[in-house]
Amino acid sequence: FEFSIKVIEKFLNTGGIAHGGFIATIADTGMGNAAHIAAGNKRCVTINLEIKFISAGKLNDTLIGKIKVLKRTKSLVFISLEIMGLNGIVATASGTWKIL
Repeated sequence: FEFSIKVIEKFLNTGGIAHGGFIATIADTGMGNAAHIAAGNKRCVTINLEIKFISAGKLNDTLIGKIKVLKRTKSLVFISLEIMGLNGIVATASGTWKIL
C-alpha cells in the first residue's frame, strides 16, 4: 500500500516544518486504511501506534507513505510504515489494529 500528500502551509508548525501531529495523522489514516483492506473490508480500530520522527517534512514537499502489512490474525493486523520526503526518510511508524 502507498499514499502521498503535499505539505502545505496549514500543516506546518511554528518552526516552519511539517507538524508532528500532521505526520501522526497521515500515518494513522494510511495504516488504518491498509488494515481495513487487509481485514477484508471489516472495520478496524487503532490499538497501538508508535512513531519515530527522523527528519523534517518541508513546505511543498510531497510525502510518500510506504505501508507494509506484517501479519494478519483472526482479530489483529500488524503494520509498518515509512514516510519519505524529497531528502529521504521523514518518519517510521508501526502499529496494531483490532478487527471489529
